[in-house]
Amino acid sequence: VQLTESGGGLVQAGGSLKLSCAASPRAFSSYTMGWFRQAPGKEREFVAGISKSGLSSDYADSAKGRFTISRDNLGNTVYLQMNSLKPEDTAVYYCAASPHFSATMSAQFEMWGQGTQVTVSS
Repeated sequence: VQLTESGGGLVQAGGSLKLSCAASPRAFSSYTMGWFRQAPGKEREFVAGISKSGLSSDYADSAKGRFTISRDNLGNTVYLQMNSLKPEDTAVYYCAASPHFSATMSAQFEMWGQGTQVTVSS
């Protein structure tokens, strides 16, 4: 699976962005999908994950209530809707694919996109 993120950009605090991750069609629905982020000087952290079917999802505490992950298995795309953005959400956001049934740790993900920059101004 090859992954390509898009949708990042500059937004004011309180605003919204929707990230997209397009996957090559090779068995996309066989992968648990996740979004991670990495801010300058910090380690990469889990943001949200969604099961292969799309019926279940997990969120980091920082994302709960503000971010929503979804997927379109026919369109081979996973999304991250981000609302009420804060300056501390500024990071490079990565899409990742895991063959595991459930995955929230970066080591469980085998394929990664190149990342898309999200910058939230105060």
